[in-house]
Amino acid sequence: MPFPDLTHPALGAYRSSVEMPGDFASFWSDTLAQSRAAGGKVEMVPAETSLKLIEAFDVTFPGFDGQPVKGWLLLPKVREGKLPLIVQFIGYGGGRSFPHELLHWAASGYAYFRMDTRGQGSSWSMGATSDPVGTTPSIPGMMTKGVLDKNDYYYRRLFTDGVRAVDMLLEQDFVDPQRVAVCGGSQGGGIALAVAGIDRRVKAVMPDVPFLCDYPRAVRTAGRDPYLEIVRFLAQHRDKSGQVFETLRYFDGVNFARQSQAAALFSVALMDDICPPSTVYGAYQAFAGSDKTIVEYEFNNHEGGGPFQDREQMKWLGKRFGMA
Repeated sequence: MPFPDLTHPALGAYRSSVEMPGDFASFWSDTLAQSRAAGGKVEMVPAETSLKLIEAFDVTFPGFDGQPVKGWLLLPKVREGKLPLIVQFIGYGGGRSFPHELLHWAASGYAYFRMDTRGQGSSWSMGATSDPVGTTPSIPGMMTKGVLDKNDYYYRRLFTDGVRAVDMLLEQDFVDPQRVAVCGGSQGGGIALAVAGIDRRVKAVMPDVPFLCDYPRAVRTAGRDPYLEIVRFLAQHRDKSGQVFETLRYFDGVNFARQSQAAALFSVALMDDICPPSTVYGAYQAFAGSDKTIVEYEFNNHEGGGPFQDREQMKWLGKRFGMA
């Protein structure tokens, strides 16, 4: 297939034009304060598996507004001292799946948590968390749920869930608070960027072919969903374009990247027509932390590096967290 977007040298020179709202930081600090004040109960129940060397727990924790969110926690059965933590977020439409599919981080000596995605988990892997919040008219899917108001937008709830997962995990006595990383592919990469941009306790972020970045360019460049949900919404709500893009500034990975001082390992696929590579570079170039790297997969679409990038992540994070 032809390359769907910019190529080098134009790709490496690209800079996003997304502007940060003046109240960006206060919007997110107020959102988190409200959800933390709502409280809620954490439950960890041993999961029913046949695993012998890994402990698995079915976790429920309070996310946005105290609403219950599920996840799997996996720990090496044999461990000494506090463990480095990996929190992984999930791609669009997916859910937390099964514990036996999620072994490589725990098997490498990390505490690993895979957060379920509210209201999704039915397209390519199963989830178990509902989204109990209603919204204004929207295209089926998540991209336009509440998009006319930043306070109602779906990703306000989901990004808050991500930070509240870190809150919950840092309360556990087996976690080393100085070695906290977040990761994910596609939507999961976008969530990871948001959490790392909001929460300075995150020391490393690994977004693979991240979604939810540089919305103005993405909706005009992507060849496939989910960004095209926004296009279809605006094709009907012709007078709402300004309002929509004003909301999206509060949820753009470019703006979260501008806030983060974590170490960062990005990946990008140059034939990606779901998350155009220029949008990934928009976030990467904006990333404020000085320790940042991007790995390119020239001839791949949205699958990106797959197991090759898993290997890159494990080497890269191992060096930073003393696990090499």
